[in-house]
Amino acid sequence: MALGDLEREVMTQLWAAGEPLTVRQVHERLSGRGLAYTTVMTVLDRLAKKSVVVQEKDGRAYRYAPAQTREQMTASLMLDALSDTPDQDAALAYFVGQLPPDAIAAAIEAAKKA
Repeated sequence: MALGDLEREVMTQLWAAGEPLTVRQVHERLSGRGLAYTTVMTVLDRLAKKSVVVQEKDGRAYRYAPAQTREQMTASLMLDALSDTPDQDAALAYFVGQLPPDAIAAAIEAAKKA
């Protein structure tokens, strides 16, 4: 499931926080964008409906936290894209061929640890 630009910005704030945030807290972190509070609330509600974030009741407000780590979400998106192609091996080989050698080495090391 692809995310829009604003959804990605909101997710970046949630991942960086390391703890669930209220709409107000996310809005404050995005203050440079000039967004309305209700816009941030709508984006978080949509992300919750897509199961991208977890919504927790906290008094009268809700707190939002990512449902997955950034790495897990990226892997899910990549797997979704690969599942849509008839030649997964060729698509994966092309993707890996676009990576810098140090990224490939890091991925191999991470796979050995998994």
